[in-house]
Amino acid sequence: MSRGGELFIFYEKSMPMIDEKIVSIQSEIEKILPSISSKEMLENFRIEFLARKGKVASLYDDLKTVPSEQKPVYGQKVNALRKYTEEQFQLLKSRLDSTVSEKEEFLDRTLPGRMRPRGTRHPITQTMEEMKSIFISMGFGIVYGPEIEDDYHNFEALNFPPNHPARDMQDTFFIKDDVVLRTHTTPVQIRIMKHRKPPIRVIMPGRVYRNEAVSARSNYFFHQVDGLYVNEKVTFAELKGTLITFAKSFYGSSIKYRFRPSFFPFTEPSLEMDITCFLCSGKGCRICKHTGWLEVLGAGMVHPNVLRNCGYDPEKVSGYAFGMGVDRISLLRYGIDDIRTFFDNDIRFLNQF
Repeated sequence: MSRGGELFIFYEKSMPMIDEKIVSIQSEIEKILPSISSKEMLENFRIEFLARKGKVASLYDDLKTVPSEQKPVYGQKVNALRKYTEEQFQLLKSRLDSTVSEKEEFLDRTLPGRMRPRGTRHPITQTMEEMKSIFISMGFGIVYGPEIEDDYHNFEALNFPPNHPARDMQDTFFIKDDVVLRTHTTPVQIRIMKHRKPPIRVIMPGRVYRNEAVSARSNYFFHQVDGLYVNEKVTFAELKGTLITFAKSFYGSSIKYRFRPSFFPFTEPSLEMDITCFLCSGKGCRICKHTGWLEVLGAGMVHPNVLRNCGYDPEKVSGYAFGMGVDRISLLRYGIDDIRTFFDNDIRFLNQF
């Protein structure tokens, strides 16, 4: 019989020859077990002792030579030996399965390791992450909104008149009459203001879509980062200070900048910000159209109508908003002259970043 992983057999003096055979096989098993260190050796052990024609099975053939009154005792002894052998086999099998895989058994550990190919973050992703990091350090949170928008959030609540050109089919992808693929991330401003009271200081990164022809300088979808700050007594000077701080953090402290008056339906007054051209350092080149300046963002004070549409009183609160194209900034930053290369999935191009 088996107890605690050891074999105990009770011997009958009337069967000395048979008992000696059982003891001999048991001794052989106990001698082999400690030396088994691989699955191949364990399989050889199984074939030798536990297979249908193995040594343990052969003991059952001796039953025909055992007197009838002694067969039960003999059968118990053989069954105990077989159970003990099977338990030891399963124990070794579990141990080898948990420590050595099939491949590791044949692994030459002296061979040098194989380098796994590693991907790289897309240049647009790198640009976006750096921009977010700068604004977070300035106290801005991050919010996201849906890429499929209704007309109200994408246009109406942002003070776009019903006949504004941005509503025309050549600019906007319409899913149905009043549902569009958002043309900017600015609709997220409406969503956040409708569900949160001032103060609000957030940026809104994401993808946007416009029905434009694909060329070296434009695509039908691109990435934007919008920003919004709403509180009591927010000033135009605070807006300019925020934009200057961002520009110097992102482009370098020596960067030159300028502000120009502009127009956006959702801000009043509005401005655009230019910086000195990366490629020519302000001397003039093809990229900056020989002006020495590159436009990098648009901004302005949140229009009173937009504040009213969100349930705010423009007499009590004010705010500023800004927006910039991440793809365009990535083009300028890395000196790339064709926006389409960002989306070709050419590993040779992406590995440069």
